[in-house]
Amino acid sequence: MTSVDDLWFLADGACQTAEQTYHELRERYSGYVEFTRHRNVPRNRFRDVAMAARDHGAPYGAHTLAYRSTGELLLVRHEGVDMWVLPGGELDEGESLQEAALRELSEESGIEATIEGLGMLGRIEFYCDGNMAWGVLPVYEARAETTDIAVDDPDHEISEARWFDELPADTRDREEILEWRGQRFGGEA
Repeated sequence: MTSVDDLWFLADGACQTAEQTYHELRERYSGYVEFTRHRNVPRNRFRDVAMAARDHGAPYGAHTLAYRSTGELLLVRHEGVDMWVLPGGELDEGESLQEAALRELSEESGIEATIEGLGMLGRIEFYCDGNMAWGVLPVYEARAETTDIAVDDPDHEISEARWFDELPADTRDREEILEWRGQRFGGEA
């Protein structure tokens, strides 16, 4: 008797939930930048990410393109990846994607904002031992209501937050953010 690898079942459930979440976001929003990422991950990470995707479709949570009326964009310094990134993170139990995005924004930067739409929608595919699963990465665009920065990250991953006119070279998803910025504010990104 052969044992069946349970990663396949987990991946299948993740893909089904991700598909549902993806279509719900597509029906609700328009005009966002779409992108796809491919990641090879170790077995234990595949299991964790697939479980999160199975539970709510967004294994990396929700993120925010927080901006001032002048067009400056908020980025946070994530020590785990040693890059400037958009504020965001995983969902807490019972949270919606928007609630998670705003909570993470507040924790990582002290900024309060109002969501005005979906700025970017990522499809993150991950692979391990012949298995593939995927999840969505919703990135909401939000106008900052407050602009004074105060980092209070309970996970201690964020060391700094800053407003930028020009994106640093070491910004994760830089090309997609520039594309969004060009669409949102017009002219040169």
